[in-house]
Amino acid sequence: MSTTYRTLGRSGLRVAPFGLGTMTFGQSGWGCDEEVAGQVLDTYLGWGGNLIDTADIYAGGESERIIGRYLADRGARADVVLATKYSMGARPGHPNAGGNGRVAMRGALEGSLERLGTDHVDLYLVHAWDGTTPVEEVMRALDEVVRAGLVRHVALSGVPAWYAARAATIAQWRGYEPPVAVQLEYSLAERGLEHEFPGLCREVGLGLMTWGPLANGLLAGAYSSVAHAEDPEEAELPDGRIKATSARRNPATDKRNERTWAVVRALEELAAEVGATPAQVAIAWLRDRPAVTTVLLGARRPEQLEQNLRAADLELPAEARTRLDELSVPPRTVPYGFMPWAQSLMNADLEEDTL
Repeated sequence: MSTTYRTLGRSGLRVAPFGLGTMTFGQSGWGCDEEVAGQVLDTYLGWGGNLIDTADIYAGGESERIIGRYLADRGARADVVLATKYSMGARPGHPNAGGNGRVAMRGALEGSLERLGTDHVDLYLVHAWDGTTPVEEVMRALDEVVRAGLVRHVALSGVPAWYAARAATIAQWRGYEPPVAVQLEYSLAERGLEHEFPGLCREVGLGLMTWGPLANGLLAGAYSSVAHAEDPEEAELPDGRIKATSARRNPATDKRNERTWAVVRALEELAAEVGATPAQVAIAWLRDRPAVTTVLLGARRPEQLEQNLRAADLELPAEARTRLDELSVPPRTVPYGFMPWAQSLMNADLEEDTL
């Protein structure tokens, strides 16, 4: 396996093409305990990875504690790009504990630094847009924690494209620390970000950090029998997060639909053709999508992560990519169905490489 690095957005921060997502750490039911989490971290760092992504909400803060103890025990803090997030720390009776405001941010950051056992984080992210706090307040507060030496770089997660564009513009206009990345879900089962974000990232200089490359295991190969069932909706689900949360049918964790089952079947066939696993094929497809800087991989076991990291060396044939593209293409919505036709009329006399 090989490891190369990419700069994150318009910054000098170098990150591996695969980061380690740690939502599973300390999570009961579908996660892993501290001992196994340490083995997962050993596997990732041994591969040459350097980006560890967590959040204050993961396992009620236990993910951060596990990472902090691990880095302290091995003296490895300086070897990693440590990223965490805030926004979702709301508690009954404490209206300013959650959301994107300055008070919530400072309180959340203090808690994260204590749990991580460090005096700074390398990347601090707004976890999700709260729909309330003015973007000016968010960017000013992020700039303050950078100037205070508590944070090195800032980024946005779970925000609309217009919000990310406005945040980047305000930071440039006001001289605030600019966001260097956006973090969003992206996979063969969820391609909605393609309408706006690749173009946005190129235009304003943001790296694209993606999570959920296997759609919570749906694309990893374990659901092949379900995909081939006469009625996938009635088939028995394998143990995992989708089964554990299936009663809620949360779109953030459950991507089951006809289009996705077709992708699952295609991944099985293509994996056999190229001598890889379905998960490796799905990850390799995502790794080279436009604007993607790093793909966050989560794991419950070290051997699972080791297998998925092998996607770094997998080059998919062009016909395999085309097949996956066509099977998984999302429906076009306004104005994206209209624009290609209109632009073809307006730009008919332009050479293709000037568009």
